[in-house]
Amino acid sequence: MKGKTDIERLRGISDAEIEASMAGDADWDGLHDIDWSQAELTIPGKKTAISIRLDDDVLAFFKGEGPGYQRRINAVLRSYMEQTAKAKRAGE
Repeated sequence: MKGKTDIERLRGISDAEIEASMAGDADWDGLHDIDWSQAELTIPGKKTAISIRLDDDVLAFFKGEGPGYQRRINAVLRSYMEQTAKAKRAGE
């Protein structure tokens, strides 16, 4: 499957341009000093739209963190899923 990313354009972006882009993006607030050397590329799977009931305070917390709250909720659920599966494998 071929992605839509323009790899050649990305290769031509300088570190200064990347830093400037990050500085203007609210999703990067507080994330500038993360060590990305051990990061792994993860291709997101297909998403399914559902209706879910959450406690008001839980939803308010995630929304209060800014745009992308559904993505963050998904990430928390994924982390729980992966840690649970890892613990089960370790117990086998």
